Amino acid sequence: MEQTYRLAEHFISINGEGQLAGALALFLRFAGCNLRCDWCDTAWACGKDAPHENVTLSRIKEIAEEAMAQGVRTVTLTGGEPLLQEQIADVIRCLADMGLRVEIETNGAVALAPFQNSGACFTMDYKLPSSRMEQHMLTENFALLHEADTVKFVCGSRADVFRAKEIAAQFKPQCPLYLSPVFGRIEPAEIVEIMKEQHMGNFRLQLQLHKFIWDPNERGV
Repeated sequence: MEQTYRLAEHFISINGEGQLAGALALFLRFAGCNLRCDWCDTAWACGKDAPHENVTLSRIKEIAEEAMAQGVRTVTLTGGEPLLQEQIADVIRCLADMGLRVEIETNGAVALAPFQNSGACFTMDYKLPSSRMEQHMLTENFALLHEADTVKFVCGSRADVFRAKEIAAQFKPQCPLYLSPVFGRIEPAEIVEIMKEQHMGNFRLQLQLHKFIWDPNERGV
């Protein structure tokens, strides 16, 4: 029997954050997550009973071909936690072989080593104290990141920003570092002030573009 994947939704939109913010991408959102972050903005896709369609690799390839016909050259695997899908490496390789740039949004609690030669770029979260999930972080992942990858520190408080600085100093990831405010919990201007005070020139502030363009709770954007 052909392997199936729990696909919660798929759509074309702009990347809302990261190194390709503002660029069109195909989004493949997979259902299920091993964390329950306090401020999660896609909690609907995280539970065992999350709404989804069981799709085959052939169907995913069809979705990707339709997106490429519309000029899309990047595909973002997100969730939930996409790396929890059984045989997801087959999906990554297939999409990369089609000529797409494959980006994976991963939560920092899944080992990246099995996917190092998959042809994908990673946007890896490090869960800070306000998430209540920091104890689940696999810090050995930092050593596997490269310049094309990204570390995202989602900040819900001032303490989170200071913690992000500590983690970066300790593990020294060799890729861009982003500070992303939790929408409605901390003002971006406050993060900028801390960056200035703490000499955090190795970080970049990023805002989630899709939450300014559309309603913050809207799906499929």
